[in-house]
Amino acid sequence: MHHKFAPEGQTVNAAFYMEVLKRLRDRVHRMQLELWEGRRWILHHNAPTHSALIVHEFLACNSITVLEYPPYSLDLAPCNFFLFPKCKLVLRERYLGDVTTIKSETTLLLKGLREEEFQGCFPQWKWRWDKCIVSNGEYF
Repeated sequence: MHHKFAPEGQTVNAAFYMEVLKRLRDRVHRMQLELWEGRRWILHHNAPTHSALIVHEFLACNSITVLEYPPYSLDLAPCNFFLFPKCKLVLRERYLGDVTTIKSETTLLLKGLREEEFQGCFPQWKWRWDKCIVSNGEYF
């Protein structure tokens, strides 16, 4: 899993997100060569910084396929129904003291997730997509 903590005081804007995308692209190229060469990896994201023209141009120039979905559909974002709840379960009711401790505890949690856990997220994601299609994209 690729993750990047924004430096304290840093706004997550298009320029910051571009740097994250470049690192992600390079990591996929280095760590998942078979996906890279077959152009079989898909980026899933949804936030205002993701829709900036410079981001769209970068993705197009690098032949990165993006999975489009309705904006502000948090119920379709795996981070919101899979990853964040896992983090909350582990970190809730714990006093972590400072941002450095929060970052290190979160990093340990992310690195501790097994591939099977991620694989288990996909049927749930598909179920949510199907529900969205049946409801014609309306909120549910």
